[in-house]
Amino acid sequence: MIESSYEREFKAIAQEYERSGGNVSDFLRKDIVSIIVSGNKIIGRNTVEGVHLSAKELDNGVEVWLDIDDGILVNNPIHLCTGYLKPEGVQTVLIHNRIGDGSKAKFISHCVFPSGKNFTHSMIADTNVCKGAEMLYEDTHMHSKDGGVTVMATYRTRVEEGGRFQNLFYLTKTRVGKLYVKMHVDLEKNASAHVESKVYEREDDYLEIDEEINLNGEGSSGIAKTTVFATDQSKAKIINKAYGNAPFSRGHIECNEIIKGDAVEVGTVPELYVKNEKAELTHEASIGRINVKQMETLMSKGLSEEEATDLIIKGMLR
Repeated sequence: MIESSYEREFKAIAQEYERSGGNVSDFLRKDIVSIIVSGNKIIGRNTVEGVHLSAKELDNGVEVWLDIDDGILVNNPIHLCTGYLKPEGVQTVLIHNRIGDGSKAKFISHCVFPSGKNFTHSMIADTNVCKGAEMLYEDTHMHSKDGGVTVMATYRTRVEEGGRFQNLFYLTKTRVGKLYVKMHVDLEKNASAHVESKVYEREDDYLEIDEEINLNGEGSSGIAKTTVFATDQSKAKIINKAYGNAPFSRGHIECNEIIKGDAVEVGTVPELYVKNEKAELTHEASIGRINVKQMETLMSKGLSEEEATDLIIKGMLR
């Protein structure tokens, strides 16, 4: 629940949280696991039976531990909200997740930095998805219109035998600023993972994404996918890597970069490494402009070029 001394701060973060697509009322429900962070303060938290949540405040951020018992089905999404309301500063968030054997959970995370002009947010999430467990982690960001936010987000995940893991990252509604995303997944026997990032760049935004899937167990499978729409003078560098280390492992990496403007600078590097003759890896990469036929079809129905472009991009980044 919300700490009474932080009610005003919560209202400010809540407004931005709703703009990013979240439902503030979820933080007030006693049947939902949640934690709200503002700067280096924990201004609200709640948990339920079978989910152990603890946290401590750091000099410039917080550290969070979330442990789900074996055999627990978490009925409602676990909500995480990280905010910073000042224009300048540094915030560090360290997260440790453990999803017990056979348990299932969905995480919804929102990071909101509406005023950042010279602000740096660093996040490291270490996650262990235990045997036969399932986890979905959705991370949505809202940055300032000034482009003064720098985010360094690192996700390190181990998926044990038969486990299922999805990690989805979205930054599409606001300026990016500078964004560095690293996703590293280790998969054991018959485990699977799907990691995906979607980013919309404007003005002089800068983006680096590095996604890596290690297929270490027999029968493991993984997908790493990135979609970027780059406009104006923005820059992007995308690296997707897959390692086929075990027999009958299967991996696929995919990167799609759509560009608009002559000053855009983007690049993509797919990397496949096979260390077992029975492993199978594939890749797909493309860089180009918006599909002309789609544009013509929409414009023939009365949309302007700008409206047609916006509609196509919204569909890609949804």
